[in-house]
Amino acid sequence: MKKRTLKNLLLILVVLSFFVTPLGFESKVLLSRWFAPGPEIVKPEDRRKITDYNWRLKDEDWKVFNFSKSRGRVVFVNFWASWRIPSIAERRGIQKLYEVYGDRVDFYLITNERKEPVLDLMKRRSYAFPVTYLMIGEKMPLDAKKVPSGYIIDKNGYIVAESDGIADWGTPEIRRLLDSLTK
Repeated sequence: MKKRTLKNLLLILVVLSFFVTPLGFESKVLLSRWFAPGPEIVKPEDRRKITDYNWRLKDEDWKVFNFSKSRGRVVFVNFWASWRIPSIAERRGIQKLYEVYGDRVDFYLITNERKEPVLDLMKRRSYAFPVTYLMIGEKMPLDAKKVPSGYIIDKNGYIVAESDGIADWGTPEIRRLLDSLTK
């Protein structure tokens, strides 16, 4: 076999591995994580206010609760799906954020999936953040159609940071923002 043919064959095998093997899936997650931009910190004059906190959700035990319990608190909301590569790529940074701010910020990592695939992902990846389940058809103050997407809401109900798509929530800017909001 010619050297060039062997190189081409190896290249084809590497490319195919990105489509048909777990190595390819994990590589896509890693590349997504590397190239994820930081969320946008919203200028004070452009901030939108959440006025209606009356939003019913389900906790990890499938018990219904109301988002209004977070009125007057700093809140992190993230819409995600366990089967979407951009969502999976965001989880590691969000887990680290939760480890640092989980006692000072209310975290809502919201999905509209069944429990089983979510619990499977949480176990495989050793995530400990709380999962919240969306109740389809309920009114809500944020757009859950964009997955992944995320928001940081200050104590007065203003959206101070947001992302529409994959984001690196572990940036120094986000940490400084959360430090200032939770003082």
